[in-house]
Amino acid sequence: MMTALDSPPLGLVLADIVRSHRPRSVAGSVPAGIPHLSSPPFNSFGIAVATTAGDVFSAGDASLPFSIQSISKVFTLAMALSADGAGTLWSRVLREPSGTSFNSLVQLEVEHGIPRNPFINSGALVVTDHLMERVPDAAGHVLQFLRDQAGQRSSGQGPFIDEAAAKSELANSSRNLALAHFLKDFGNLRRPAEAVVENYVRQCSIMMSCVEMAKAGLFLARGGHGANGPVLSRSEAKRIGSVMLTCGMYDAAGEFAYRVGLPGKSGVGGGILVIVPGECAICVWSPRLDSKGNSLAGTAALADLSDRTGWSVF
Repeated sequence: MMTALDSPPLGLVLADIVRSHRPRSVAGSVPAGIPHLSSPPFNSFGIAVATTAGDVFSAGDASLPFSIQSISKVFTLAMALSADGAGTLWSRVLREPSGTSFNSLVQLEVEHGIPRNPFINSGALVVTDHLMERVPDAAGHVLQFLRDQAGQRSSGQGPFIDEAAAKSELANSSRNLALAHFLKDFGNLRRPAEAVVENYVRQCSIMMSCVEMAKAGLFLARGGHGANGPVLSRSEAKRIGSVMLTCGMYDAAGEFAYRVGLPGKSGVGGGILVIVPGECAICVWSPRLDSKGNSLAGTAALADLSDRTGWSVF
């Protein structure tokens, strides 16, 4: 573990991480079906660390907003669990790695409408549906939570929903609608399929910076205690972390655990949120993706940071 006595200050480490890992060539790809994700320059790169002691360190493009996409699933899950008084959510979605594409229709049909985990698209739709039973505007509820945790409560600043991007993404959501109708047919979706998909797409279209994301995710490093008080129990926070470790990186969760050794959740917008229990939350963003849908430079930077600091759950 990095200490003040034997390692350089964290701010200097992050600055060197940016120098070492900022992309220098157009490697990787961006999602073909989400046009607005091709807008950021290929060499965009930011990293931020929010510590449980209340400090925030950042470097590179850490203040530029990016589309959080599937990272939103972590926060929707937390909100759904916090509202799950009857404890029924885990009867509707499992906690196992999928082993197939994140938007697989085949697996959902074979397994009779029970998604493998809350971070594949079908599982996220069930979680969104579950939250909508208590809060019909689930996307707005998640957005407000993110604003509160990031310390940005004014409507003129902080995290926001890119409504134009959401509209464009919704127009290309045929597969998500198909998943929602499958879930509906199996009795595992209670709200109208179209409404669930719209909320899901809007939460994925939230724009945040690395600094804001690191601060928003800090409650998971603090045993469920957020900026304004308890969000989840320590047990629930721990379990979200375990699902992030095993299921948070699409089909590369094992490789990420091997290289980085920390719970993480990626999004095809190029962001990755990582939790160091008891220590900090980290967000890195670089838009070019590997073949599994995870940020190329972001994953390499997190592996480097883990090696330099000793941060790991192993």
